[in-house]
Amino acid sequence: MNSNLETWHSIILKQDKEKLSKILADDVVFYSPVVHTPQKGKEIVFMYLSAAFVVFFNDTFKYVREVVNETETLLEFEVEIDGIIVNGIDMISWNSDGKIINFKVMLRPLKAVNLIHQKMAELLMKYQEG
Repeated sequence: MNSNLETWHSIILKQDKEKLSKILADDVVFYSPVVHTPQKGKEIVFMYLSAAFVVFFNDTFKYVREVVNETETLLEFEVEIDGIIVNGIDMISWNSDGKIINFKVMLRPLKAVNLIHQKMAELLMKYQEG
């Protein structure tokens, strides 16, 4: 298994936010399925991914397909949230130091996109309020 992928799986399994912060490049860019503009910079990307840990990672979350090379990782996932099956892809790009430089999430179906939009918005508001 690719060492970048091993690191990512370890972070997911433990929901290790400290390790997550360490593998984000300072100039990382996050492409959300529900936010129009790319989110740029380690601080904001960390906030989005930390919120995703809360929203997505329950007992039903699982990666069902992995496509990996040295600099790109595509991970298809499935999770059930509030009775809705969410299917998505995490597209992660890595630099030569093993840090994430791009993270894009794609989701389907529309019902799932709407649900995730609602849950992420609620959580991000709480994070921004303090």
